Amino acid sequence: MKGLRQITPYVAGAQPQEKGMIKINTNEHAFSPSPAVLAALREFDGNGLRKYSSIENDSLRCALAKQLGVHQDQLIVGNGSDDILALAFLSFFNSDDPLLFPDITYGFYKVWADLFRIPFEEVPLTDQFEINSSDYMDRKTGGIVIANPNAPTGIYKTLAEIEAIVVANQDVVVIIDEAYIAFGGMTALPLVAKYDNVFITRTFSKDAALAGLRVGYGIGSPKLLKVIQAVKHAYNPYSVDAIAEKLATAAVSDAAYYTQVNAEIVEIRDWFSAELKAIGFDVLPSKANFVLVKPAGISASILFDFLQTKKIYVRYFGDKARLSSYLRISIGTKNEMIRVIQIIGDLVA
Repeated sequence: MKGLRQITPYVAGAQPQEKGMIKINTNEHAFSPSPAVLAALREFDGNGLRKYSSIENDSLRCALAKQLGVHQDQLIVGNGSDDILALAFLSFFNSDDPLLFPDITYGFYKVWADLFRIPFEEVPLTDQFEINSSDYMDRKTGGIVIANPNAPTGIYKTLAEIEAIVVANQDVVVIIDEAYIAFGGMTALPLVAKYDNVFITRTFSKDAALAGLRVGYGIGSPKLLKVIQAVKHAYNPYSVDAIAEKLATAAVSDAAYYTQVNAEIVEIRDWFSAELKAIGFDVLPSKANFVLVKPAGISASILFDFLQTKKIYVRYFGDKARLSSYLRISIGTKNEMIRVIQIIGDLVA
């Protein structure tokens, strides 16, 4: 049959539904959404659902603008940061020169580049799984995408290092994917005011405990926003439903709650990392709500299978050679992570 598209899709983490399981494989938040979000859900007037949702999402963009200290016109809202990133790829990367991103990073970048027929080059991380800034300088490129902190490594690049890449590439758009920035490091937000070519993406899925809601946003210069808004309206102007906008706006209003619970995640992450190191595991330095771990005394694949028998679900990237010795473990509650370390410790003792 003519005209059918062939593409290798993104492979998401498994979504098991077992009772009593510990699900720490997709970097979901360990804690509940804020009380303000739950209250907004209870109070939502369902009669309004007969009408289309907002096109401009003014209430959410206004709340975000106040929180972030930017102008409302510098914000675009979408159906998760995946939606924003896909729109950004369509909007900003229309050059014959290759788009650059790391060879080990968020797997969707390669899928979108392929889907939208964008030429791309995967830039190898160093042996320490770090992004080498010089690899993104003094070369022809149609754009750059960097997740900071990176995923699945959790490794963070300083603001100065990110700015150096931006300065060296002012003729193309540099996307900074900040899905995990709330768990460590400094945001690249100050660069948006200094450089027209910086576009930051964020999500409510990770730090706001709203993965099931699907809301994300992008921040950039008015020049970039004019382009990406036009592409959004040419594709799906109603991408954020009324319930999602209401609840996401409530989440923005309860910043104190999220500051507290995200600090707890960081504390648990650092404790868990130290516990793993104490039994000989290699743990990459993480500024995210997960850790990338190389087991000692047992292969990653065997440990992965063993944990599943205990209803503990982590992520194994066995199809990627450089990651085949590692597991990515999301950070759950303290009780969950105590249980995980006990089971791993008993196995390798």
